[in-house]
Amino acid sequence: MREVAWRLFASEYNAATLEMDGGGERAPSYVVTPLGAKVNRVFVVGVITDVENVGTDIQPMWRARVSDPTGTFRIYAGQYQPEAAATLSKLKPPVFGAIVGKSRVYSPEAGTVFTSIRPERIKAVDETVRDYWILEACRSLRKRLDTMSEALKMDPLTKDGLAKIGVKEAIADGIVQAVNHYGTVDLSRYTAMLAEGLRYLLPEYREPADPGEATVSPTPAAKEEAPSEPDETELRVLEIIATLDKDGKGAPWEGILEAAVSKSVAKDALEESINSLLDKGLIYEPILGRMKKI
Repeated sequence: MREVAWRLFASEYNAATLEMDGGGERAPSYVVTPLGAKVNRVFVVGVITDVENVGTDIQPMWRARVSDPTGTFRIYAGQYQPEAAATLSKLKPPVFGAIVGKSRVYSPEAGTVFTSIRPERIKAVDETVRDYWILEACRSLRKRLDTMSEALKMDPLTKDGLAKIGVKEAIADGIVQAVNHYGTVDLSRYTAMLAEGLRYLLPEYREPADPGEATVSPTPAAKEEAPSEPDETELRVLEIIATLDKDGKGAPWEGILEAAVSKSVAKDALEESINSLLDKGLIYEPILGRMKKI
């Protein structure tokens, strides 16, 4: 059976740290989000803000960043995704794009997870399609919020208990797995995310229809988080990445972590700095698990 393509915001997807193997040779694997979305395939519409070949001319690997009202998805397409890779190679960002793809995580060590999407299809779309996707993602988020709210009242929480209140088996499994892995979820964070997505559709908060202008005229929430100069910790991390990138293929995560600890940068602070530097466009991932200074 073909897996449903989830509509969910980048901030929820990127918060996922749980990967589930479906069991069996051909069984699908899943990324489970804190709200219990059990994601094998995902449908995303946003502004494709940059496209880059981080492979070689002979064996290209196209990387793209796709922004929605809450954050950024990372997309990677190479020789095993020829149609998506060909489309990315011809896109001239910024442009509204629709992507259907498989969920993917990379975990270089226990407790560290990077999420991305391996695209099956990519298509340039218009603002109307993007707006409809935001509305659908909000509806989906609202349903998961309501279900998780009910689930957190249960003691014990079981799939049978969820089924009794009308939750479908696949959804119930994701919720139980999520609570077991993440603990009690902070629903207020996702309620705020829902409000942010809906606010994005209001005329007074809207950016111009041209995605090129949208990247320089974001919503008020995004303006508060506009890229700034790197702080002292980020500068140290930048220096570590540049020093460890000896073969031009990027600095390995394990080496970055080891060097950071030796320079009194805690793991949590390092991860925050890495995410911030990615958002500021000062580093990128040539391949998953390696960081390279731009």
